[in-house]
Amino acid sequence: MTSLRDAAMTSKAWPFEEARRLLKRYEKKAPEKGYVLFETGYGPSGLPHIGTFGEVARTTMIRRAFEVISDIPTRLICFSDDMDGMRKVPENVPNQEMLRANIQKPLTSVPDPFGQFDSFGGHNNAMLRRFLDTFGFEYEFYSATEFYKTGQFDAVLLRAAERYDAIMEVMLKSLREERQQSYSCFLPIHPETGRVLYVPMKEVNAKAGTITFDDEDGREWTLPVTGGQVKLQWKPDFGARWAALDVDFEMYGKDHSTNTPIYDKICEILGGKKPEHFTYELFLDENGEKISKSKGNGLTIDEWLTYASTESLSYFMFLKPKTAKRMHFDVIPKAVDEYHQQLRAYPGQTLDQQLANPVWHIHGGNPPASDMVVPFSMLLNLASVAGAKDAAGLWGFIKRYAPEASPEANPQLDQAAGFAVRYFADFVAPKRVFRLPTDQERAAMEDLVARLKVWDGGLDAEALQTMVFAVGKEHGFENLRDWFKALYEVLLGASEGPRFGGFIALYGVAETVALIEKGLSGALAA
Repeated sequence: MTSLRDAAMTSKAWPFEEARRLLKRYEKKAPEKGYVLFETGYGPSGLPHIGTFGEVARTTMIRRAFEVISDIPTRLICFSDDMDGMRKVPENVPNQEMLRANIQKPLTSVPDPFGQFDSFGGHNNAMLRRFLDTFGFEYEFYSATEFYKTGQFDAVLLRAAERYDAIMEVMLKSLREERQQSYSCFLPIHPETGRVLYVPMKEVNAKAGTITFDDEDGREWTLPVTGGQVKLQWKPDFGARWAALDVDFEMYGKDHSTNTPIYDKICEILGGKKPEHFTYELFLDENGEKISKSKGNGLTIDEWLTYASTESLSYFMFLKPKTAKRMHFDVIPKAVDEYHQQLRAYPGQTLDQQLANPVWHIHGGNPPASDMVVPFSMLLNLASVAGAKDAAGLWGFIKRYAPEASPEANPQLDQAAGFAVRYFADFVAPKRVFRLPTDQERAAMEDLVARLKVWDGGLDAEALQTMVFAVGKEHGFENLRDWFKALYEVLLGASEGPRFGGFIALYGVAETVALIEKGLSGALAA
């Protein structure tokens, strides 16, 4: 019988493929530090967005896969670049004037526009941690400000002073000529204004561990590179962090991919070993534009969780990480239903199939059973016709369809019912457009009503579906999709919908008759 480890060593699921690549790093000897270090970086220039979560979720999936194929311990660090200067004011936060007055100060020196934390960086870090904790991620949080100020970065900063010319050689090759004139890998924090300065160096004294520069007013300053008085530009900072922490794995978006050779080279100049990388495609908003923290476009973390479970978001993150994905509200129902389809399939799968199933990676190899006896898409359509204001308003229909189900025995279904009512009210109801049937459609619907009035087959969804099919065929619909589309547009105000037999079984035969008669009378279109 194939063992879990043996199956994982040949699994084509992308987390296992990445884990095997990482394992090769230590095929000759285990890491001297005693563990494999995974890192995710976060720039807290705006409120955390779903892409940030995706990075941690996907890194965790690779970490769990690695733990199956190796006995080497692992750690995951979430590192916040909160000492970066605030280059622009995010559009989606209050107190814009106050923020504008603090432009170019480190994010942990900018007051919190929400008035809840000691700084804007602190606020955004707290939002990130709150969210990661909601999902139960196992991670250690590192703040760049704390790292710099407590001296944990001092050794690598002194080495950067010693090897300044080598770092600058790498960086200058990547810059336009005009930028080369003023560039330095060191960014001093002005002792008086507290602003991060982008100024050229007059001198870098490796022996003293100091830099000398003129500020914007032409005054000369000399500062030690240690103790949080100087930080590194973001590209050198990437490589320096890898060297300082001895990072083994970090993933990032495609927009970083052209910088990978720079990060790697600087890591090596500073005495480190470049980590393994994984580049994922970017998330897009409804208009196909990249999701941006400062613009606040696309879905936020809280918005997804207003309408669906945490697991459905993890499922979305698992799918094709190297393909750009549109991330807007309309992807949520599909993600919910596909996640539960995979949960239902899992117990009957072979070990190889289970390791390729997203739910193995979402739940660290121990997925729960699904209690969703009604799909989310069907709950949305039920919410459409039932006029329910909350989950309780749907349970009368659900219990008739599945008598053994209850909110207590089916907590996933109960939660989904509440989400469905909310999602319907916010996104489906405002877009519904009902229409009157054509003559052909009217004749078919009147026939369907007549058959339903004498129906004695109970709530058998398949039997009802067969009967609806037969009506469409007998009334000359060459493409039966047109028949079902007519039902959806006349009765639900949408061009797509559920398996209609299942819908009748859930909503009820008499209730469906009343709904069709309402559609035929023009009451729905009115």
